[in-house]
Amino acid sequence: MSRKPILFRLMAPHIAPAVLLLVAVAALVPIANLVFPPDHLLHVPTTTVVLVGKWLTYALLAVALDLVWGYCGILSLGHGAFFALGGYAMGMHLMREIGPRGVYGHPVLPDFMVFLSFEELPIPWWGFDVFAYAAFMALFVPGLLAFVFGWLAFRSRVTGVYLSIITQAGTYALMLSFFRNELGFGGNNGLTDFKDVLGFSLQADATRAGLFALTALALAGGLLLAQAIVTSKLGLVLVAIRDAEARTRFLGYRVERFKLFVFTVSAMMAGLAGALYVPQVGIINPSEFSPANSIEAVVWVAVGGRGTLSGAALGAVLVNWAKSFLTGAYPEVWLFVLGFLFVAVTLFLPKGILGALRAVRLGKRAGPAKAARTQPAE
Repeated sequence: MSRKPILFRLMAPHIAPAVLLLVAVAALVPIANLVFPPDHLLHVPTTTVVLVGKWLTYALLAVALDLVWGYCGILSLGHGAFFALGGYAMGMHLMREIGPRGVYGHPVLPDFMVFLSFEELPIPWWGFDVFAYAAFMALFVPGLLAFVFGWLAFRSRVTGVYLSIITQAGTYALMLSFFRNELGFGGNNGLTDFKDVLGFSLQADATRAGLFALTALALAGGLLLAQAIVTSKLGLVLVAIRDAEARTRFLGYRVERFKLFVFTVSAMMAGLAGALYVPQVGIINPSEFSPANSIEAVVWVAVGGRGTLSGAALGAVLVNWAKSFLTGAYPEVWLFVLGFLFVAVTLFLPKGILGALRAVRLGKRAGPAKAARTQPAE
């Protein structure tokens, strides 16, 4: 039997609605924000645009994590590090864009470097005055780190909880490193006070609406890329590795190469999410490396549905909506709710929201067929 054309595989029943919705949102929300006046019923406030745009970057991070966890069985507790590295790459460019408009008026050095008595621009900052270079580094640095780590870990056949612990420890080590002022990345204050990007003011509503649209389209592209991977022959091998790695290795597949590829691609997607996050939020600091952030991303994927891609994105949006509401209304209970949510999903919805809905739909389809098979002949 011939395989379906790539277009049909990309626009699967659970992916097509999500992609079409994101494309529509990317077009309609900026219009509702910029065209309709504030007192109009259809107006979307700028604060909402920025908040939802942040959630969409989290959704892209969740899709990246689901790609390795849901389809390859790699439970990474360090994807927050790739997200933060992409964010720092974009933040460094935005800091270079400030130029002499900073508090100290230095034409090259950012304000924090002048304050810390830096004599010259550190080598890692070279080239970040060019947007294309910064965008490339937002993908390259997370991808390189994932490649080096994966090459060492997968060749050594580190799997399961041991791999999860190592990824978490690496994330924590990066967080401690970025807290140090002498490293040249802003220390505990991080990078902030951005002015513009590509000549457009980051405080302008049009720029914020454009960043929102770009984020929504990036999430749609991330879903399509991940779907293309998991529905290919490569994806079948990844699922085989997830379900029976030893048997897959026995069949002659170089398991470590497949895991290394998908882990690197996933890290680059997370880096892109971080790069889109920073200009919308306006700050990046070492707290983004916190292991708690990576663990929270795992909760997003579990809630939405591991191994569904669009469910992971849905889980990220829903959990962060609940977080925004509860931290405003009942800030002292949010962490308890998050812990309860993870336990409840594990016990009662092990396949997440989208997985449970899919099981119900398949059950309804199978019901009439099963009844017809068991109906006695007259």
